[in-house]
Amino acid sequence: MTSGENYLTHGKGIRSWLLTVDHKRIGIMYLGLIAFSLFLGGVFAMVVRFHLWNPGGGLVSNDAYNKMFTLHGAVMIFLFVIPGIPSAMGNFVVPLMVGAKDVAFPRVNLLSFWLFVGGAVLFVATLVVGGIDTGWTLYPPYSLESSRGLGILLALTGVFLAGFSSILTGVNFIATIHKMRAPGQGWFDLPLFLWALYATGIIQIFATPVLGITVALGFLERVFHLGIFMPEYGGDPVLFQHFFWFYSHPAVYIMILPAMGIVSEVVAVFSRKPIFGYKFIAMSSIAIAVIGFLVWGHHMFVSGQSKWANVIFSFLTLLVAIPSAIKTFNWLATMYKGHIVLKTPMLYVLSFFAIFGVGGLTGLFLGALATDIPLHDTYFVVAHFHFVMVGAVMIAFLSGLFYWWPKMTGRMYDERLGVASALLIFVGFNVTFIPQFLAGTRGMPRRYATYAEQFQGLNRLSTVGSLLLAAGLIVALWAFVKSLRSGARAPANPWGGATLEWATPSPPPHDNFAVAPRGVHPYDYTGLRHVSEEAGWEPVRKEGAP
Repeated sequence: MTSGENYLTHGKGIRSWLLTVDHKRIGIMYLGLIAFSLFLGGVFAMVVRFHLWNPGGGLVSNDAYNKMFTLHGAVMIFLFVIPGIPSAMGNFVVPLMVGAKDVAFPRVNLLSFWLFVGGAVLFVATLVVGGIDTGWTLYPPYSLESSRGLGILLALTGVFLAGFSSILTGVNFIATIHKMRAPGQGWFDLPLFLWALYATGIIQIFATPVLGITVALGFLERVFHLGIFMPEYGGDPVLFQHFFWFYSHPAVYIMILPAMGIVSEVVAVFSRKPIFGYKFIAMSSIAIAVIGFLVWGHHMFVSGQSKWANVIFSFLTLLVAIPSAIKTFNWLATMYKGHIVLKTPMLYVLSFFAIFGVGGLTGLFLGALATDIPLHDTYFVVAHFHFVMVGAVMIAFLSGLFYWWPKMTGRMYDERLGVASALLIFVGFNVTFIPQFLAGTRGMPRRYATYAEQFQGLNRLSTVGSLLLAAGLIVALWAFVKSLRSGARAPANPWGGATLEWATPSPPPHDNFAVAPRGVHPYDYTGLRHVSEEAGWEPVRKEGAP
Protein backbone atom coordinates (compact mmCIF):
# COMPACT_ATOMS: atom_id res chain seq x y z
CA MET A 1 0.00 0.00 0.00
CA THR A 2 1.39 3.40 -0.93
CA SER A 3 2.01 6.02 1.71
CA GLY A 4 -1.10 7.98 2.60
CA GLU A 5 -3.49 5.55 0.91
CA ASN A 6 -6.68 4.78 2.79
CA TYR A 7 -9.81 2.69 2.29
CA LEU A 8 -11.48 5.52 0.33
CA THR A 9 -8.65 5.73 -2.21
CA HIS A 10 -7.59 2.07 -2.30
CA GLY A 11 -9.68 1.25 -5.38
CA LYS A 12 -11.21 3.55 -7.96
CA GLY A 13 -14.45 3.40 -9.88
CA ILE A 14 -18.01 2.45 -8.99
CA ARG A 15 -17.25 -1.25 -9.49
CA SER A 16 -14.65 -1.15 -6.71
CA TRP A 17 -17.43 -0.01 -4.36
CA LEU A 18 -20.31 -2.19 -5.53
CA LEU A 19 -18.26 -5.40 -5.33
CA THR A 20 -16.08 -4.50 -2.36
CA VAL A 21 -15.60 -6.83 0.58
CA ASP A 22 -14.01 -4.09 2.71
CA HIS A 23 -16.18 -3.76 5.80
CA LYS A 24 -15.59 0.00 5.91
CA ARG A 25 -16.86 0.59 2.38
CA ILE A 26 -19.83 -1.69 3.01
CA GLY A 27 -20.60 0.32 6.15
CA ILE A 28 -20.48 3.57 4.14
CA MET A 29 -22.81 2.12 1.47
CA TYR A 30 -25.21 1.00 4.20
CA LEU A 31 -25.03 4.49 5.66
CA GLY A 32 -26.02 6.08 2.35
CA LEU A 33 -28.96 3.74 1.85
CA ILE A 34 -30.13 4.10 5.45
CA ALA A 35 -29.92 7.91 5.21
CA PHE A 36 -32.09 7.75 2.09
CA SER A 37 -34.57 5.53 3.96
CA LEU A 38 -34.70 8.10 6.77
CA PHE A 39 -35.41 10.81 4.20
CA LEU A 40 -38.13 8.74 2.50
CA GLY A 41 -39.79 7.80 5.80
CA GLY A 42 -39.60 11.43 6.86
CA VAL A 43 -41.37 12.60 3.69
CA PHE A 44 -44.20 10.14 4.38
CA ALA A 45 -44.36 11.39 7.98
CA MET A 46 -44.67 15.02 6.88
CA VAL A 47 -47.55 14.11 4.56
CA VAL A 48 -49.31 12.47 7.51
CA ARG A 49 -48.70 15.44 9.82
CA PHE A 50 -49.91 18.06 7.33
CA HIS A 51 -52.96 15.96 6.50
CA LEU A 52 -53.83 16.07 10.22
CA TRP A 53 -53.52 19.88 10.38
CA ASN A 54 -57.32 20.06 10.06
CA PRO A 55 -59.77 17.67 11.77
CA GLY A 56 -61.25 16.65 8.43
CA GLY A 57 -57.89 16.10 6.75
CA GLY A 58 -57.95 17.23 3.16
CA LEU A 59 -54.31 17.15 2.03
CA VAL A 60 -54.71 13.68 0.51
CA SER A 61 -57.55 11.20 0.29
CA ASN A 62 -58.22 8.93 3.26
CA ASP A 63 -57.00 5.96 1.21
CA ALA A 64 -53.75 7.75 0.35
CA TYR A 65 -53.35 8.72 4.02
CA ASN A 66 -53.56 5.06 5.05
CA LYS A 67 -50.87 4.18 2.50
CA MET A 68 -48.65 7.05 3.67
CA PHE A 69 -48.65 6.06 7.34
CA THR A 70 -48.17 2.38 6.40
CA LEU A 71 -45.11 3.15 4.29
CA HIS A 72 -43.83 5.64 6.86
CA GLY A 73 -43.86 2.97 9.54
CA ALA A 74 -42.55 0.14 7.36
CA VAL A 75 -39.70 2.14 5.85
CA MET A 76 -38.63 3.68 9.15
CA ILE A 77 -38.72 0.37 11.06
CA PHE A 78 -37.39 -2.13 8.52
CA LEU A 79 -35.03 0.15 6.57
CA PHE A 80 -33.81 2.68 9.15
CA VAL A 81 -34.32 1.91 12.82
CA ILE A 82 -33.54 -1.84 12.80
CA PRO A 83 -30.51 -1.82 10.44
CA GLY A 84 -29.29 1.74 11.06
CA ILE A 85 -26.65 1.38 13.78
CA PRO A 86 -25.56 -2.26 13.33
CA SER A 87 -25.30 -2.23 9.54
CA ALA A 88 -23.71 1.20 9.07
CA MET A 89 -21.66 1.94 12.18
CA GLY A 90 -21.30 -1.66 13.32
CA ASN A 91 -19.89 -2.73 9.98
CA PHE A 92 -17.42 0.12 10.03
CA VAL A 93 -16.05 -0.13 13.57
CA VAL A 94 -16.44 -3.76 14.77
CA PRO A 95 -13.28 -5.08 13.05
CA LEU A 96 -11.40 -1.94 14.06
CA MET A 97 -12.46 -2.35 17.70
CA VAL A 98 -11.22 -5.95 17.84
CA GLY A 99 -8.01 -5.17 15.94
CA ALA A 100 -8.94 -7.25 12.86
CA LYS A 101 -8.53 -6.53 9.16
CA ASP A 102 -12.16 -7.31 8.32
CA VAL A 103 -15.22 -9.17 9.54
CA ALA A 104 -15.10 -12.95 9.75
CA PHE A 105 -17.00 -13.49 6.46
CA PRO A 106 -16.37 -10.56 4.10
CA ARG A 107 -18.27 -12.00 1.12
CA VAL A 108 -21.27 -12.83 3.31
CA ASN A 109 -21.13 -9.23 4.48
CA LEU A 110 -21.43 -8.02 0.88
CA LEU A 111 -24.30 -10.47 0.29
CA SER A 112 -26.14 -9.09 3.31
CA PHE A 113 -25.82 -5.57 1.88
CA TRP A 114 -27.29 -6.55 -1.49
CA LEU A 115 -30.13 -8.46 0.17
CA PHE A 116 -30.89 -5.26 2.08
CA VAL A 117 -30.82 -3.29 -1.20
CA GLY A 118 -33.28 -5.78 -2.69
CA GLY A 119 -35.63 -5.42 0.28
CA ALA A 120 -35.47 -1.63 0.08
CA VAL A 121 -36.20 -1.62 -3.66
CA LEU A 122 -39.26 -3.83 -3.16
CA PHE A 123 -40.61 -1.51 -0.47
CA VAL A 124 -40.25 1.49 -2.77
CA ALA A 125 -41.80 -0.53 -5.61
CA THR A 126 -45.05 -0.81 -3.63
CA LEU A 127 -45.59 2.86 -4.48
CA VAL A 128 -45.56 2.06 -8.18
CA VAL A 129 -48.25 -0.64 -7.86
CA GLY A 130 -50.60 1.39 -5.70
CA GLY A 131 -49.12 1.07 -2.22
CA ILE A 132 -50.29 -0.89 0.83
CA ASP A 133 -52.59 0.23 3.62
CA THR A 134 -52.35 -2.54 6.22
CA GLY A 135 -50.27 -0.57 8.75
CA TRP A 136 -46.54 -1.28 9.16
CA THR A 137 -47.32 -4.51 11.04
CA LEU A 138 -48.93 -5.93 7.84
CA TYR A 139 -51.73 -7.45 9.93
CA PRO A 140 -54.24 -9.68 8.17
CA PRO A 141 -57.09 -9.24 7.41
CA TYR A 142 -56.69 -5.42 7.23
CA SER A 143 -57.73 -4.09 3.83
CA LEU A 144 -58.96 -7.05 1.84
CA GLU A 145 -58.22 -5.20 -1.39
CA SER A 146 -54.64 -4.51 -0.35
CA SER A 147 -54.15 -8.08 0.84
CA ARG A 148 -55.07 -9.35 -2.64
CA GLY A 149 -52.92 -6.89 -4.55
CA LEU A 150 -49.33 -6.99 -5.73
CA GLY A 151 -48.24 -4.35 -3.19
CA ILE A 152 -48.54 -6.60 -0.14
CA LEU A 153 -46.62 -9.38 -1.93
CA LEU A 154 -43.79 -6.96 -2.70
CA ALA A 155 -43.78 -5.72 0.90
CA LEU A 156 -43.69 -9.26 2.34
CA THR A 157 -40.83 -10.19 0.01
CA GLY A 158 -39.00 -6.99 1.00
CA VAL A 159 -39.32 -7.86 4.69
CA PHE A 160 -38.09 -11.40 3.93
CA LEU A 161 -34.94 -10.13 2.17
CA ALA A 162 -34.22 -7.47 4.79
CA GLY A 163 -34.64 -10.14 7.48
CA PHE A 164 -32.07 -12.44 5.87
CA SER A 165 -29.70 -9.48 5.60
CA SER A 166 -30.14 -8.93 9.34
CA ILE A 167 -29.42 -12.60 10.12
CA LEU A 168 -26.21 -12.62 8.08
CA THR A 169 -25.03 -9.41 9.77
CA GLY A 170 -25.64 -10.96 13.20
CA VAL A 171 -23.69 -14.10 12.26
CA ASN A 172 -20.77 -12.00 11.04
CA PHE A 173 -20.61 -9.87 14.18
CA ILE A 174 -20.78 -12.83 16.57
CA ALA A 175 -18.10 -14.75 14.64
CA THR A 176 -15.86 -11.68 14.43
CA ILE A 177 -16.12 -10.93 18.15
CA HIS A 178 -15.57 -14.58 19.07
CA LYS A 179 -12.68 -15.46 16.81
CA MET A 180 -10.86 -12.32 15.67
CA ARG A 181 -10.09 -10.35 18.83
CA ALA A 182 -6.62 -8.86 19.14
CA PRO A 183 -4.05 -10.72 21.26
CA GLY A 184 -4.63 -9.88 24.92
CA GLN A 185 -8.19 -8.69 24.33
CA GLY A 186 -10.36 -10.77 26.66
CA TRP A 187 -14.14 -10.71 26.85
CA PHE A 188 -14.06 -8.04 29.53
CA ASP A 189 -11.65 -5.94 27.50
CA LEU A 190 -14.25 -5.45 24.77
CA PRO A 191 -15.79 -2.00 24.25
CA LEU A 192 -19.40 -1.96 25.42
CA PHE A 193 -20.52 -1.19 21.88
CA LEU A 194 -19.32 -4.70 20.97
CA TRP A 195 -21.22 -6.24 23.89
CA ALA A 196 -24.32 -4.46 22.64
CA LEU A 197 -23.83 -5.72 19.07
CA TYR A 198 -23.09 -9.24 20.35
CA ALA A 199 -26.42 -9.28 22.21
CA THR A 200 -28.09 -7.81 19.11
CA GLY A 201 -26.59 -10.59 17.00
CA ILE A 202 -28.13 -13.20 19.29
CA ILE A 203 -31.56 -11.68 18.73
CA GLN A 204 -31.02 -11.35 14.99
CA ILE A 205 -30.10 -15.02 14.65
CA PHE A 206 -32.84 -16.50 16.84
CA ALA A 207 -35.78 -14.12 16.31
CA THR A 208 -35.51 -13.02 12.69
CA PRO A 209 -36.11 -16.51 11.20
CA VAL A 210 -39.55 -16.45 12.84
CA LEU A 211 -40.35 -13.27 10.92
CA GLY A 212 -39.01 -14.82 7.72
CA ILE A 213 -41.22 -17.89 8.12
CA THR A 214 -44.24 -15.72 8.98
CA VAL A 215 -43.98 -13.47 5.93
CA ALA A 216 -43.25 -16.49 3.72
CA LEU A 217 -46.44 -18.15 4.98
CA GLY A 218 -48.33 -14.89 4.39
CA PHE A 219 -46.99 -14.75 0.84
CA LEU A 220 -48.00 -18.35 0.10
CA GLU A 221 -51.40 -17.83 1.68
CA ARG A 222 -52.20 -14.88 -0.58
CA VAL A 223 -50.99 -16.71 -3.69
CA PHE A 224 -52.56 -20.12 -3.03
CA HIS A 225 -55.41 -19.11 -0.67
CA LEU A 226 -54.17 -21.31 2.17
CA GLY A 227 -55.96 -21.00 5.50
CA ILE A 228 -53.19 -19.79 7.80
CA PHE A 229 -53.84 -16.18 8.87
CA MET A 230 -56.70 -14.88 6.68
CA PRO A 231 -60.19 -15.54 8.11
CA GLU A 232 -61.76 -15.64 4.65
CA TYR A 233 -59.64 -18.73 3.92
CA GLY A 234 -60.22 -20.28 7.36
CA GLY A 235 -57.06 -18.90 8.97
CA ASP A 236 -56.51 -17.21 12.34
CA PRO A 237 -55.24 -13.58 12.35
CA VAL A 238 -54.28 -13.85 16.04
CA LEU A 239 -51.75 -16.53 15.07
CA PHE A 240 -50.08 -13.94 12.82
CA GLN A 241 -49.93 -11.55 15.78
CA HIS A 242 -48.19 -14.14 17.95
CA PHE A 243 -45.61 -14.92 15.26
CA PHE A 244 -45.10 -11.28 14.32
CA TRP A 245 -44.61 -10.01 17.85
CA PHE A 246 -42.43 -12.97 18.85
CA TYR A 247 -40.00 -11.40 16.41
CA SER A 248 -40.95 -7.77 16.63
CA HIS A 249 -40.61 -7.29 20.34
CA PRO A 250 -37.07 -8.72 20.39
CA ALA A 251 -36.58 -6.47 17.36
CA VAL A 252 -37.20 -3.55 19.72
CA TYR A 253 -33.91 -4.53 21.32
CA ILE A 254 -32.23 -4.99 17.92
CA MET A 255 -33.01 -1.29 17.64
CA ILE A 256 -32.20 -0.07 21.15
CA LEU A 257 -29.22 -2.21 22.22
CA PRO A 258 -26.81 -0.78 19.61
CA ALA A 259 -28.03 2.69 20.59
CA MET A 260 -27.16 1.91 24.19
CA GLY A 261 -23.74 0.71 23.05
CA ILE A 262 -23.06 4.07 21.39
CA VAL A 263 -24.14 5.88 24.55
CA SER A 264 -21.67 3.83 26.62
CA GLU A 265 -18.79 4.79 24.32
CA VAL A 266 -19.64 8.48 24.13
CA VAL A 267 -20.38 8.91 27.86
CA ALA A 268 -17.02 7.43 28.87
CA VAL A 269 -14.95 9.39 26.35
CA PHE A 270 -16.61 12.76 26.95
CA SER A 271 -16.65 12.34 30.74
CA ARG A 272 -12.94 11.39 30.69
CA LYS A 273 -13.65 8.57 33.13
CA PRO A 274 -13.62 4.78 32.95
CA ILE A 275 -17.14 3.46 32.52
CA PHE A 276 -18.80 2.81 35.88
CA GLY A 277 -19.97 -0.79 36.40
CA TYR A 278 -18.53 -2.15 33.15
CA LYS A 279 -19.49 -5.78 33.81
CA PHE A 280 -23.00 -4.84 34.90
CA ILE A 281 -23.57 -2.89 31.67
CA ALA A 282 -22.13 -5.75 29.58
CA MET A 283 -24.27 -8.40 31.28
CA SER A 284 -27.36 -6.21 31.17
CA SER A 285 -27.12 -6.28 27.36
CA ILE A 286 -27.28 -10.07 27.42
CA ALA A 287 -30.11 -9.96 29.97
CA ILE A 288 -32.14 -7.63 27.75
CA ALA A 289 -31.60 -9.96 24.78
CA VAL A 290 -32.82 -13.00 26.76
CA ILE A 291 -35.80 -11.40 28.52
CA GLY A 292 -36.81 -9.69 25.26
CA PHE A 293 -37.87 -13.08 23.86
CA LEU A 294 -40.45 -13.52 26.63
CA VAL A 295 -42.55 -10.35 26.48
CA TRP A 296 -44.25 -10.36 23.05
CA GLY A 297 -47.71 -10.95 24.50
CA HIS A 298 -47.98 -7.46 25.97
CA HIS A 299 -48.82 -6.26 22.45
CA MET A 300 -51.89 -8.51 22.58
CA PHE A 301 -53.63 -7.67 25.86
CA VAL A 302 -56.89 -6.96 23.99
CA SER A 303 -56.61 -9.83 21.47
CA GLY A 304 -58.59 -12.28 23.58
CA GLN A 305 -55.67 -14.26 24.99
CA SER A 306 -55.90 -15.78 28.47
CA LYS A 307 -56.11 -13.36 31.38
CA TRP A 308 -53.36 -15.36 33.11
CA ALA A 309 -51.17 -15.01 30.03
CA ASN A 310 -51.81 -11.26 30.24
CA VAL A 311 -50.66 -11.22 33.87
CA ILE A 312 -47.46 -13.15 33.06
CA PHE A 313 -46.61 -10.97 30.06
CA SER A 314 -47.27 -7.85 32.13
CA PHE A 315 -44.83 -9.05 34.80
CA LEU A 316 -42.13 -9.91 32.25
CA THR A 317 -42.59 -6.56 30.51
CA LEU A 318 -41.91 -4.71 33.76
CA LEU A 319 -38.99 -7.06 34.51
CA VAL A 320 -37.12 -6.04 31.35
CA ALA A 321 -36.94 -2.49 32.72
CA ILE A 322 -34.36 -3.61 35.31
CA PRO A 323 -31.36 -4.18 32.99
CA SER A 324 -32.23 -0.96 31.13
CA ALA A 325 -32.23 0.91 34.45
CA ILE A 326 -28.86 -0.64 35.32
CA LYS A 327 -27.38 0.91 32.19
CA THR A 328 -28.95 4.29 32.82
CA PHE A 329 -27.78 4.60 36.42
CA ASN A 330 -24.28 3.42 35.50
CA TRP A 331 -24.06 6.03 32.75
CA LEU A 332 -25.06 8.72 35.24
CA ALA A 333 -22.50 7.39 37.72
CA THR A 334 -19.84 7.57 35.00
CA MET A 335 -20.67 11.22 34.45
CA TYR A 336 -20.61 12.00 38.18
CA LYS A 337 -17.53 14.11 38.97
CA GLY A 338 -16.28 13.55 35.44
CA HIS A 339 -14.66 16.19 33.26
CA ILE A 340 -17.64 16.45 30.90
CA VAL A 341 -16.93 17.88 27.45
CA LEU A 342 -20.08 19.13 25.73
CA LYS A 343 -19.19 18.33 22.15
CA THR A 344 -21.94 17.40 19.68
CA PRO A 345 -21.89 13.61 20.35
CA MET A 346 -22.30 14.25 24.09
CA LEU A 347 -25.15 16.71 23.54
CA TYR A 348 -26.99 14.05 21.60
CA VAL A 349 -26.38 11.59 24.43
CA LEU A 350 -27.85 14.02 26.97
CA SER A 351 -30.88 14.28 24.68
CA PHE A 352 -30.99 10.48 24.63
CA PHE A 353 -31.17 10.36 28.43
CA ALA A 354 -34.16 12.69 28.52
CA ILE A 355 -36.06 11.10 25.64
CA PHE A 356 -35.32 7.48 26.57
CA GLY A 357 -36.25 8.24 30.17
CA VAL A 358 -39.66 9.56 29.14
CA GLY A 359 -40.14 6.63 26.77
CA GLY A 360 -39.25 4.11 29.45
CA LEU A 361 -41.44 5.63 32.14
CA THR A 362 -44.46 5.91 29.83
CA GLY A 363 -43.87 2.27 28.92
CA LEU A 364 -44.84 1.35 32.49
CA PHE A 365 -48.39 2.49 31.75
CA LEU A 366 -48.52 0.24 28.69
CA GLY A 367 -46.99 -2.73 30.49
CA ALA A 368 -49.53 -2.60 33.34
CA LEU A 369 -52.89 -4.15 32.46
CA ALA A 370 -55.02 -1.59 34.29
CA THR A 371 -53.69 1.32 32.24
CA ASP A 372 -52.83 -0.41 28.97
CA ILE A 373 -56.44 -1.34 28.19
CA PRO A 374 -57.82 2.26 28.04
CA LEU A 375 -54.66 3.54 26.34
CA HIS A 376 -54.52 0.79 23.72
CA ASP A 377 -54.68 2.01 20.11
CA THR A 378 -54.55 5.66 21.13
CA TYR A 379 -51.97 8.32 20.34
CA PHE A 380 -50.38 7.60 23.72
CA VAL A 381 -48.99 4.41 22.17
CA VAL A 382 -47.75 6.35 19.12
CA ALA A 383 -45.93 8.85 21.33
CA HIS A 384 -44.41 6.17 23.58
CA PHE A 385 -43.24 4.15 20.58
CA HIS A 386 -41.58 7.16 18.99
CA PHE A 387 -39.89 8.21 22.23
CA VAL A 388 -38.34 4.77 22.72
CA MET A 389 -37.74 3.57 19.19
CA VAL A 390 -37.38 6.57 16.93
CA GLY A 391 -36.31 9.35 19.28
CA ALA A 392 -33.81 7.43 21.37
CA VAL A 393 -32.47 5.29 18.49
CA MET A 394 -32.30 8.13 15.96
CA ILE A 395 -30.60 10.43 18.45
CA ALA A 396 -28.08 7.74 19.43
CA PHE A 397 -27.54 7.08 15.71
CA LEU A 398 -26.69 10.76 15.17
CA SER A 399 -24.48 10.79 18.27
CA GLY A 400 -22.52 7.84 16.92
CA LEU A 401 -22.37 9.35 13.44
CA PHE A 402 -20.89 12.61 14.74
CA TYR A 403 -18.57 10.60 17.02
CA TRP A 404 -17.15 8.36 14.28
CA TRP A 405 -17.52 10.80 11.37
CA PRO A 406 -13.90 12.02 11.62
CA LYS A 407 -12.71 8.40 11.57
CA MET A 408 -14.97 7.49 8.63
CA THR A 409 -14.16 10.48 6.44
CA GLY A 410 -10.92 11.95 7.75
CA ARG A 411 -12.67 15.33 8.11
CA MET A 412 -13.90 17.30 11.12
CA TYR A 413 -17.37 18.81 11.06
CA ASP A 414 -18.43 22.33 12.07
CA GLU A 415 -19.12 22.11 15.79
CA ARG A 416 -21.58 25.02 15.69
CA LEU A 417 -23.73 23.22 13.14
CA GLY A 418 -23.56 20.03 15.19
CA VAL A 419 -24.72 21.81 18.36
CA ALA A 420 -27.51 23.59 16.47
CA SER A 421 -28.74 20.29 15.02
CA ALA A 422 -28.78 18.63 18.45
CA LEU A 423 -30.81 21.46 20.01
CA LEU A 424 -33.27 21.69 17.10
CA ILE A 425 -33.86 17.94 17.05
CA PHE A 426 -34.36 17.76 20.82
CA VAL A 427 -36.86 20.62 20.89
CA GLY A 428 -38.60 19.54 17.70
CA PHE A 429 -38.96 15.95 18.82
CA ASN A 430 -40.54 16.87 22.14
CA VAL A 431 -42.88 19.44 20.57
CA THR A 432 -43.95 16.77 18.07
CA PHE A 433 -44.70 13.89 20.43
CA ILE A 434 -45.56 15.27 23.88
CA PRO A 435 -48.88 16.64 22.51
CA GLN A 436 -49.60 13.12 21.28
CA PHE A 437 -49.34 11.79 24.85
CA LEU A 438 -51.98 14.33 25.85
CA ALA A 439 -54.21 13.49 22.89
CA GLY A 440 -53.93 9.80 23.69
CA THR A 441 -54.95 10.20 27.33
CA ARG A 442 -58.03 12.10 26.09
CA GLY A 443 -58.99 9.24 23.80
CA MET A 444 -57.73 10.20 20.34
CA PRO A 445 -57.38 6.93 18.35
CA ARG A 446 -54.28 6.34 16.25
CA ARG A 447 -54.27 5.65 12.51
CA TYR A 448 -57.42 7.70 11.83
CA ALA A 449 -57.35 10.09 8.87
CA THR A 450 -59.86 12.43 10.57
CA TYR A 451 -60.48 13.34 14.22
CA ALA A 452 -62.71 15.33 16.57
CA GLU A 453 -62.17 19.12 16.68
CA GLN A 454 -61.15 19.02 20.35
CA PHE A 455 -57.78 17.56 19.23
CA GLN A 456 -57.01 20.20 16.61
CA GLY A 457 -54.71 22.33 18.77
CA LEU A 458 -52.61 19.37 19.86
CA ASN A 459 -52.31 18.09 16.30
CA ARG A 460 -51.24 21.47 14.97
CA LEU A 461 -48.63 21.79 17.72
CA SER A 462 -47.37 18.34 16.80
CA THR A 463 -47.08 19.36 13.14
CA VAL A 464 -45.09 22.50 14.07
CA GLY A 465 -42.76 20.30 16.11
CA SER A 466 -42.25 18.01 13.11
CA LEU A 467 -41.04 21.02 11.10
CA LEU A 468 -38.48 21.85 13.80
CA LEU A 469 -37.39 18.21 13.85
CA ALA A 470 -36.97 18.21 10.07
CA ALA A 471 -34.98 21.45 10.29
CA GLY A 472 -32.63 19.83 12.81
CA LEU A 473 -32.03 16.86 10.52
CA ILE A 474 -31.33 19.22 7.61
CA VAL A 475 -28.78 21.12 9.72
CA ALA A 476 -27.11 17.83 10.66
CA LEU A 477 -26.97 16.84 7.00
CA TRP A 478 -25.43 20.20 6.11
CA ALA A 479 -22.80 19.73 8.84
CA PHE A 480 -21.73 16.45 7.23
CA VAL A 481 -21.81 17.78 3.67
CA LYS A 482 -19.87 20.90 4.65
CA SER A 483 -17.22 18.80 6.40
CA LEU A 484 -16.64 16.80 3.22
CA ARG A 485 -16.23 20.01 1.23
CA SER A 486 -14.16 22.14 3.58
CA GLY A 487 -13.71 20.39 6.92
CA ALA A 488 -10.34 20.39 8.66
CA ARG A 489 -8.36 17.18 8.41
CA ALA A 490 -9.17 14.90 11.32
CA PRO A 491 -6.38 13.58 13.56
CA ALA A 492 -6.23 9.88 14.33
CA ASN A 493 -7.80 10.43 17.76
CA PRO A 494 -9.79 13.70 17.93
CA TRP A 495 -11.81 12.84 21.08
CA GLY A 496 -9.29 10.97 23.21
CA GLY A 497 -10.85 7.53 22.92
CA ALA A 498 -8.95 4.48 24.14
CA THR A 499 -10.62 1.86 21.95
CA LEU A 500 -8.61 0.40 19.08
CA GLU A 501 -10.33 2.22 16.20
CA TRP A 502 -8.65 5.42 17.42
CA ALA A 503 -5.21 3.80 17.02
CA THR A 504 -5.55 3.92 13.22
CA PRO A 505 -5.21 6.98 10.97
CA SER A 506 -8.32 8.92 9.95
CA PRO A 507 -9.58 7.60 7.58
CA PRO A 508 -8.20 4.09 8.22
CA PRO A 509 -6.03 2.29 5.67
CA HIS A 510 -7.52 -0.52 3.59
CA ASP A 511 -6.13 -3.24 5.90
CA ASN A 512 -6.90 -1.26 9.08
CA PHE A 513 -3.63 -1.93 10.95
CA ALA A 514 -0.07 -2.02 9.59
CA VAL A 515 0.93 -4.10 12.62
CA ALA A 516 -1.49 -6.31 14.51
CA PRO A 517 -2.42 -4.38 17.69
CA ARG A 518 -2.61 -5.78 21.20
CA GLY A 519 -5.80 -5.54 23.20
CA VAL A 520 -6.04 -2.65 25.65
CA HIS A 521 -8.61 -1.71 28.24
CA PRO A 522 -11.16 0.33 26.28
CA TYR A 523 -11.78 2.91 29.01
CA ASP A 524 -8.31 3.57 30.40
CA TYR A 525 -7.47 7.16 29.45
CA THR A 526 -4.34 7.54 31.58
CA GLY A 527 -2.04 6.72 28.67
CA LEU A 528 -3.33 9.58 26.48
CA ARG A 529 -2.50 13.27 26.40
CA HIS A 530 -4.21 16.09 24.50
CA VAL A 531 -1.79 17.77 22.08
CA SER A 532 -4.02 20.29 20.28
CA GLU A 533 -7.31 20.53 18.44
CA GLU A 534 -5.47 19.87 15.17
CA ALA A 535 -3.35 16.97 16.43
CA GLY A 536 -5.92 15.49 18.79
CA TRP A 537 -4.82 13.00 21.45
CA GLU A 538 -1.66 10.92 21.40
CA PRO A 539 -0.26 8.14 23.58
CA VAL A 540 1.95 9.28 26.46
CA ARG A 541 5.54 8.32 25.72
CA LYS A 542 7.26 6.46 28.54
CA GLU A 543 10.71 7.48 29.69
CA GLY A 544 13.41 5.88 27.60
CA ALA A 545 11.02 5.03 24.77
CA PRO A 546 12.19 6.01 21.27
